[in-house]
Amino acid sequence: MRVAVLISGRGSNLRSLLEAAEAPGYPAKIVLVVANRPDAGGLEHAAAFGVASRVVDHRTFDDRAGFEAALDAALAEADLDLICLAGFMRVLSAAFVKRWENRIINIHPSLLPLFPGLDTHARALDAGVKLHGCTVHFVNEAVDGGAIIGQAAVPVQAGDDPQRLAARVLQAEHRLYPHCLRLLAEGRVHLLEGRSQIEGASDPGAALFSPDLSA
Repeated sequence: MRVAVLISGRGSNLRSLLEAAEAPGYPAKIVLVVANRPDAGGLEHAAAFGVASRVVDHRTFDDRAGFEAALDAALAEADLDLICLAGFMRVLSAAFVKRWENRIINIHPSLLPLFPGLDTHARALDAGVKLHGCTVHFVNEAVDGGAIIGQAAVPVQAGDDPQRLAARVLQAEHRLYPHCLRLLAEGRVHLLEGRSQIEGASDPGAALFSPDLSA
């Protein structure tokens, strides 16, 4: 599977995907990294792994349509199977999503459908949840609204602030995103009536309890 990764910033999830793709037998190849900011730190990860990169700076276009046309041209040129959004801080239009329907995925730092959008960690703490986490999902016209592929949960601990909680969630993101990309590349993710089903997924056999049942 030929994959492009879209970034806006430091690219830590990009790096986790690049590292996973280097493993023998991994069924996806990162062939292009596109940043909408020329100062995106993730471009250095692309260079370190010898992956082609492009900058399509949204600030140089008069409107979103012009930016998305240039972005679409760069992606189409790479002959892609899938686009991974990894900290890409631009909302894509319904027309762009339709053009790449079921071929764009994203990782979001919450257990969707809880806390779509921004400031997820502060909002989780304000809500008093005991579990927080991250979600890999297909991208559709609704912000953070596409079919869920996979999720990872982390405990909310006493004394957490948004930064501490974010760091714990980020560790989970770095494991979940490469795993979900593998499932897609292996053809094991099937969309049925707006929901994703994972072929051959095993029953984990245990629930995650918070607080722990021994407490």
